[in-house]
Amino acid sequence: MNVPGIKVAIVGVGNCASALLQGITYYKHRSIGEDEGLIHRSIGGYLPGDIEVVAAFDVDSRKVGKPLHEAVFAPPNCTNVFVREIDQSPVMVKMGHLLDGMSQHMHMYPVEKRFHLSNEPACDVVEELKSSGAEMVINFLPVGSLEASKFYAEAALEAGAGFINCIPVFIGSDPVWVEKFEKAGLPIIGDDIKSQVGATIIHRVLTRLFAERGVKIDHTYQINIGGNTDFLNMLNRDRVTMKRVSKTEAVQSQLETPLHEEDIYIGPSDYISWLQDNKVCYVRMEGTQFGGNKISVELKLSVEDSPNSAGVVIDLIRCCKLALDRGIAGALTSVAAYTMKHPLVQYTDEAARSLLEAFIEGKEDR
Repeated sequence: MNVPGIKVAIVGVGNCASALLQGITYYKHRSIGEDEGLIHRSIGGYLPGDIEVVAAFDVDSRKVGKPLHEAVFAPPNCTNVFVREIDQSPVMVKMGHLLDGMSQHMHMYPVEKRFHLSNEPACDVVEELKSSGAEMVINFLPVGSLEASKFYAEAALEAGAGFINCIPVFIGSDPVWVEKFEKAGLPIIGDDIKSQVGATIIHRVLTRLFAERGVKIDHTYQINIGGNTDFLNMLNRDRVTMKRVSKTEAVQSQLETPLHEEDIYIGPSDYISWLQDNKVCYVRMEGTQFGGNKISVELKLSVEDSPNSAGVVIDLIRCCKLALDRGIAGALTSVAAYTMKHPLVQYTDEAARSLLEAFIEGKEDR
């Protein structure tokens, strides 16, 4: 079947964008049977190689005005390079609108780690989206960029594009925004992407396991550290409020009776430069089982953070395209429940997986 491409715009040409573009090239040049690492090889006939990035926005002088295939490898990006020569792109990275997209404390760190704000004037984002033919906008802005995320969501609406919100600001799970996209006849998916095998999905599965096996959880924590610009950005604790809410609710939603706030701690904890894009997570769970006896579980996860995210984004893009093809507007709850930490509606992962597959097969309309 000859399937047309999927035209995508990216906001924030950071590590997540780099991993996504590397992944598109990686899977485009692999044969059937060489698709390990994908959740779905094909979604509605669309393959990873059908994704085309047609517009990109950033504010860093090392990326603005550069071809996209070069900008994704520019500092401060530090994710693992698993495809050294990605397919060349005619897309030039445009100067976006800063708003609250950068924390001022970033200036305190070495030049190779912090953002270098470009002097270029901000472009007309709506016009860029329209002229590029972008069918959807993917939000990869830094954590805490609420006003900037709202700006790009509005731009997507005005340009007639769907919106995928990968960061922990609440847009795709906000009924007001959902109604806006529904009225515009456009899909929206959010919020805060759940990585392929990341800290949140592991913590959720363990939480559900305890509950289903009759173990009462007494206390639990999830501590995350890393060395990319996302973790550096989150040293400003004012920017991580929604991140903590998103990650905590993702775990609490697996329990019939949520834990008291003093008995659960989940969130980014520190920045260690030399870890680069490697994320290290520590999970501890303490519970009471049969006869009042105690049980505890400790787990350490170490994973390259941005490819872990891209492994889900590559499916999100194709699901959003299916919604556009089918004329489905508003929140894609079936898709978001499996792929996002803070969807409009929470389900267990088993139920969410079934809903996602039903959506892909056309048995679930959203």
